[in-house]
Amino acid sequence: MTHKFNNNKEKIVLISGGTSGIGLALAEGFATANYQVMAIGLGELPADNKCISFKQVDVRDMQQIKEIISQLPTIDLLINAAGILKRGAELEPDIFAQVIDVNLNGTMRCCNAAREKLALARGSIINIASMLSYFGGGLVPAYSASKGGVVQLTKSLAIAYAAEHIRVNAIAPGWIETPLTSGLRADPERNTEILKRTPMQRWGKTNELVGPALFLASDAASFITGSTLNVDGGYSAV
Repeated sequence: MTHKFNNNKEKIVLISGGTSGIGLALAEGFATANYQVMAIGLGELPADNKCISFKQVDVRDMQQIKEIISQLPTIDLLINAAGILKRGAELEPDIFAQVIDVNLNGTMRCCNAAREKLALARGSIINIASMLSYFGGGLVPAYSASKGGVVQLTKSLAIAYAAEHIRVNAIAPGWIETPLTSGLRADPERNTEILKRTPMQRWGKTNELVGPALFLASDAASFITGSTLNVDGGYSAV
């Protein structure tokens, strides 16, 4: 299905990493909220529907990003959810660099490429950070470093883009049920440790990120920029 993205009554959101996990849940949530959604990512793509168009785009490739953005008449919201994790292997410099390139550099590439259209729309950006933005991860040093970088990038771009009326915020999910966390959930010892540390004593659902994202994208958050909203069942409070 081809979407024309030309209905002025509907806002347009571009979501990197919007083809699976948290990004897909956000794509579906914003579609339900009457946004037109362009969800980009790699791998097998879901089928297009009335409100969501899925496209193959590698956030490591600036030209691919620019090409997909050129197809949109405007961008009211950019969500950067593209991310990879290589548990254990990230201690190797080559793998470390690969993870940083997707999670942190990919976020910056998308922000830079979308900046002009976001400025015209007085739009906003939501970056997906992590609890590991704040805590170290012995088996995931690149993921942790990249997500810490996403929080600092969010603050820096909030300052840099403010004069263009672009708000930049982040959401830091806690332990959420996604393909990236399947191994942890399957490990009885690690699963117990995580639940014991989480005051709500459960894993979060991907759709529980939708409400916070809709809030940050809305006029109700018009004076919020440079902030990171933790959605973690209380994990960071302990």
